Amino acid sequence: MNKLCPCGSQQMAADCCLAIISGKRQAATAQELMRSRYVAFTQANGAYLMRSHHPKTRPIKEQKAIENWAKSVQWMGLQILNTQGGQANDSSGYVEFKALYLENGQLQQIHENSFFKKEQGQWLYYSGIHKG
Repeated sequence: MNKLCPCGSQQMAADCCLAIISGKRQAATAQELMRSRYVAFTQANGAYLMRSHHPKTRPIKEQKAIENWAKSVQWMGLQILNTQGGQANDSSGYVEFKALYLENGQLQQIHENSFFKKEQGQWLYYSGIHKG
């Protein structure tokens, strides 16, 4: 499978987000985790979305609804707008992004400033603030 990763990194999917989702490697930065979570949404991979979500804020009861919604839309791309912290040596960081998708023929977006925490060497999504 020599396809570019849907996250927009211009890397091969197998070496990029698919390696993180499959557990072959850990996300080195908050942005890598953000990108892998976007790809998991394009796959409706609720198990990974739950695994990569901090246990204190994990919406486990919503996993099926998240999967069903993710399957119902056509994912169009990810734009990373800004990062703050979240590097390999940090313990927290923010990633502002836009995820574009088609729903019922209408172009929509998720615009969020996501907060990530690193615990026991692993980046986890903690929370997000939606923007306009």
